[in-house]
Amino acid sequence: MRERLQKMLERKVSEFVGEKKAKNEKVIRKRETMSKRNADIVKTLAVGKIIKAETKDGLHHLYYNVHLKHLIKQGDFFYVEEELERRKASFRKKELYEDVEVLVDFTLNTPEKFTFEEDRDQGMERYSYDRMAVVQYAERWWDEYNPAYRKFDVDCTNYVSQCLHAGGAPMRGYPNRSKGWWYRNNNWSFSWAVAHALKNYLQNSTAGLRAREVQEPQELQLGDVICYDFQGDGRFDHNTVVTGKDAYGMPLVNAHTYNSRMRYWAYEDSSAYTPNIQYKMFHIIDGSS
Repeated sequence: MRERLQKMLERKVSEFVGEKKAKNEKVIRKRETMSKRNADIVKTLAVGKIIKAETKDGLHHLYYNVHLKHLIKQGDFFYVEEELERRKASFRKKELYEDVEVLVDFTLNTPEKFTFEEDRDQGMERYSYDRMAVVQYAERWWDEYNPAYRKFDVDCTNYVSQCLHAGGAPMRGYPNRSKGWWYRNNNWSFSWAVAHALKNYLQNSTAGLRAREVQEPQELQLGDVICYDFQGDGRFDHNTVVTGKDAYGMPLVNAHTYNSRMRYWAYEDSSAYTPNIQYKMFHIIDGSS
């Protein structure tokens, strides 16, 4: 059964790539946003992997990931963007009934009574922030999950926090979940795993891991953080970490939840994007300075 499903999947991935190139709305949007940057997708490779198969209501459901690699040309500059798209294909008597993307819900609610508490009594801890170590960690785990940490359904902030810590950012505030930024003994602060809480922490922290808000994306460096409020309602839904720059010095980012690497920072090609989107951009302060 699984071999037959795998063959179906391989056929569907081939069809899927052709469809994406020809008429997929997201790819059309991606190409439109790229044209503003003098960029284009030269070639796309795709590999499918079955995650789960089940039979329900007379249909065979195949949940699978499509690992897409886009070779992008921007003037004389080339780079590879990657993404993992979650999909579900449903079959009835070997005939395809439906094949849809499993849309990502970026929201992860903070408890209603959550308030950020600053550790005013803590001194300024000195540490060296290793930006290349951040990038190396982000690249290693962009499409996988480090077993040393819990995996969340909405994993973007957990992933970014791991990247920051890999760069040497110190944890503090344990065991108060409303204080500081920390992960210990399979427990964590709100700021470690909740997008809006990490934004609040970076905006307000005066000790340990600290950041300076900047207004222009070109000001960001490798290892810096971008926060996204897709609806523009004041609630931040998503975080990414800067892992590269394009030909014009604009950030390329890695992220979890919708796992991706070297993605253009503005997320205009995302299904979560709205014209009301708001960004917060944070330059991580080197604690040794």
